[in-house]
Amino acid sequence: MNKTKNWTKRFAMTVLFLLAILVTVQSITGIDLKLFIKQMVQLEAHAASSETNAVTPPLEDAFDWSKYPKKTVIATGYTAGFESTGKNENHPEYGITYSGVKVKRDLYSTVAADLSVFPIGTILFIPGYGLGVVADKGGAIKGNKVDLYYETVEDVYNKWGKKEIDVYIIEQGNGKLTEAELQALNEDKTMQVFRQQYIGSERK
Repeated sequence: MNKTKNWTKRFAMTVLFLLAILVTVQSITGIDLKLFIKQMVQLEAHAASSETNAVTPPLEDAFDWSKYPKKTVIATGYTAGFESTGKNENHPEYGITYSGVKVKRDLYSTVAADLSVFPIGTILFIPGYGLGVVADKGGAIKGNKVDLYYETVEDVYNKWGKKEIDVYIIEQGNGKLTEAELQALNEDKTMQVFRQQYIGSERK
C-alpha cells in the first residue's frame, strides 16, 4: 500500500515538475509550446511525406509501360448512376458489374469493355487514369472502346471526358473476376506507395 502511495506521489511530483518547466520556458521565451509542438509534428509529417514522394516516382513513370502490348481505344467515363446504367440506388443490382464485383475507383479501378476485345479480368494501364480491370461491359462499348469508372458525373466530365488513347495490356483476362481478386490487387503490398499517391491525387 505504501509503495503504491509513494509511486503515486513521485509520479504526481514529476508531472508537476515538468509542467513547471514548460510554464517557465513559455514565460521566458514567449513561445506557445502547444502550438510549437503541433507545428513541429506537422513539419515532421510533411517532411516524411515529401521524402516519400521525392523517392517514389508517379505510377506513370515508375514502370516501362512500353514493354506491354498496346491498343488504341476510345475511352469514355461512366458512373454507377442512372445516366450510365439506367439503375437507381434502390435497384438490387446498382453498382454491380457484369462480372459480379462492385464498381470501384481505386489503384485498380473497374472498367467496362467489349469482352471480345478485352475479356473480364484483363488488366490495363490507361495513361491519365491509372490501372483498370475489365469487370463490365456496355451496350455502347463495342470494338476498341473502354468505359472508365468514376464515382460522380462531375468527375467523368472534369477528369476525363472522351479521349482517343493508347492503353497497355498488362495481363489478359480469363473471363472471370471476383471481389477477392480485385481486393488482392488493390492491397498488394508492393503497390501501396502508388495507392497512396492515387488517394492523395483524388482528394485534391
